[in-house]
Amino acid sequence: MTLKRRDVLRGVAGSLAAAPLAAPRITRAAGQSTLTFVPQADLAILDPVWTTATVTRNHAFLVFDTLFGQDETFKPAPQMAEGASADADGKTWTIKLRPGLMFHDNTPVLGRDCVASLQRWGKRDAFGQALMAATDEISAPDDTSIRFRMKKPFPLLPDALSKFTAYLPVIMPERLAKTDAFTQVQEMVGSGPYRFVTGERMVGNQVVYEKFTGYKPREAGTPSWTAGPKIANFDRVVWKIIPDSATAAAALQSGEIDWWETPPNDYLALLRKNPSVEVKLIDPTGNVAILRMNQLVPPFDNPAIRRVVIEAVSQADYMTAVAGTDKSMWRTGVGVFPPDTPFASSDGLGVFSDKPDYDKVKRDLAAAGYKGEKVVLLSVSDLPVLTAECAVGADMFRKMGMNLDEQVMDWGSVVGRRAKKDPPDKGGWNVFFTGWSGTDMFNPAGHLSLRGNGAGGWFGWPTAPKIEALRDSWFDAPNLAAQQAICVEIQKQVLIDVPYIPLGQYFTLEAYRKNLSGVLTGLPMFWNVKRV
Repeated sequence: MTLKRRDVLRGVAGSLAAAPLAAPRITRAAGQSTLTFVPQADLAILDPVWTTATVTRNHAFLVFDTLFGQDETFKPAPQMAEGASADADGKTWTIKLRPGLMFHDNTPVLGRDCVASLQRWGKRDAFGQALMAATDEISAPDDTSIRFRMKKPFPLLPDALSKFTAYLPVIMPERLAKTDAFTQVQEMVGSGPYRFVTGERMVGNQVVYEKFTGYKPREAGTPSWTAGPKIANFDRVVWKIIPDSATAAAALQSGEIDWWETPPNDYLALLRKNPSVEVKLIDPTGNVAILRMNQLVPPFDNPAIRRVVIEAVSQADYMTAVAGTDKSMWRTGVGVFPPDTPFASSDGLGVFSDKPDYDKVKRDLAAAGYKGEKVVLLSVSDLPVLTAECAVGADMFRKMGMNLDEQVMDWGSVVGRRAKKDPPDKGGWNVFFTGWSGTDMFNPAGHLSLRGNGAGGWFGWPTAPKIEALRDSWFDAPNLAAQQAICVEIQKQVLIDVPYIPLGQYFTLEAYRKNLSGVLTGLPMFWNVKRV
């Protein structure tokens, strides 16, 4: 029987029928303007170069800044940079910093801080790795400049440095940026519009940010996604962790909180009825749900077994569980690149079925060499979307006849555990579910789950040399048509190597009090927002 959304979201519909729960009492400090925000999950990891967790990305843009921003048309624009220029042959780029940039420890932002930050980021990020592979040297000729000497022209350099999807090319002091890229930075010192208040962080309860009076916004331009002036209008931004959706809904309606990042779809009708609440689309590119398998250990070190899992996937089942029966809120027929983007293709997607034949799946699984190995699924308890994905996935693996060990935990624990390369019986794992913004998967450059670079790659660590070779050729393609042709071949190879499995695309709405103005789409951005 297909799992329905009501089966996996733990009685949300029932809670809607009941009287709203009392909102938590949230005290705003006298004489201060405070924006109170409920994020999608607790902030378990602080370092945006160590994790791809979206909640960490959102935190990072309060604390840190980047050399370039990106506007809603996906075009890069100078941010910390005053400007950038390439020489005639395109093999030397020089970036000048804006004057007056300061870190939260009141030290100036210098060229060498930027060099160390970008070198650390380039060890983790897919786009950054491509940039570093094309670079002979990054240096700081003086305190206000960064210079790239390239092995070959790399016209996408500003695009790489403007990316706002994980991992982030944030700038931090050199002393912190010299931390190994695979070790978390614990001290939060950035140059963004807000500073992280370490002493007020209470894990599982709240995160606090204070306006950084030393921040110098850009003086010109129009705010658009992460580009343009970033004006901090609130003295404090407080993230309140409210796992219970009914409690968060009551708090938003009563005005105890200002902004709820990801209300479940089941609550949207209720919130729309409130004349004081605005509900709108966060990210017009949507989100793509994915299934990720650990390819270092059995059984998913076997590509034939990974291909059988594709046969068992019904994207419609996953999307119905995640986003309900309103088909305007989700799509199937989703491949490597999001629908309606330049590199999307339907080639090879016939392998997916809305009604998998599980008898055939079991025969194919046996033929592929499955020997009954235990499959440890890291199942998420505190994010409704991921809870839904995990519930459908657990049901799918059981129907396949796999020996499933479903281990339920909060998302912060999954984020920490998925980094472990130990065998599953030693604290490792076999499968987890997650999702990316469509912008994360827009092209091969920043598409982290596409990478096939083995132990140096993203959690799951697939080795796929053919995918890597196609990706390299994409960077050198002479025009859009050539790039699109390569992306078709990438998708075909993904369905052979299976670095991950796409589960469909869904759209997420946010809700906030109508007395807030200046709320932008793209991601939760706290600059330029005012209470009116």
